[in-house]
Amino acid sequence: MQRVIIILLVILSFASCKSSKRVKPKKETTYVIGAPKKNSKKVRKGKGKVSKADKIATYAKQFQGVRYKWGGTTKSGMDCSGLVYRSFDAHDITLPRISRDIARKGNKIALRQVQKGDLLFFKTGKRGRHRINHVGLVLNSKSGTISFIHATNSRGVIISNFSEKYWKSAFVEARRIL
Repeated sequence: MQRVIIILLVILSFASCKSSKRVKPKKETTYVIGAPKKNSKKVRKGKGKVSKADKIATYAKQFQGVRYKWGGTTKSGMDCSGLVYRSFDAHDITLPRISRDIARKGNKIALRQVQKGDLLFFKTGKRGRHRINHVGLVLNSKSGTISFIHATNSRGVIISNFSEKYWKSAFVEARRIL
């Protein structure tokens, strides 16, 4: 009995210890799925406010490497429209859940005008000749190079370059939601 009491006292003494070490805050925030939206506001020191497009892009990047799952919207599996839907929804912008329906929102823009936070729409595959069935979120558009995040059947959530022949040939339109 005395042994049990001593062991419990030792465990409790370690459990009540606090560290006095101060940790420097990180410069960028990692957004947590399911975290309250009010906690997703972030200001970088010395750089002023971060744009909503930056926040949405940063949020979407946390899903990089997540496997593809048709209809998925979580880290256990995600499709292209689920990625876009979830990234905008986390920042209080509600979009439809399907790529072709998302393509009816916002304003159509020329490809040369795209910027971070804009959406690229594609027609992939052979079914539905003029039917949009894929969407990507623009992460960067500098010097004519456009990178976007999206979910593919074969590789899950990845970042691609628009300059790849496949994406250029499948491109349908770009839209600005923000």
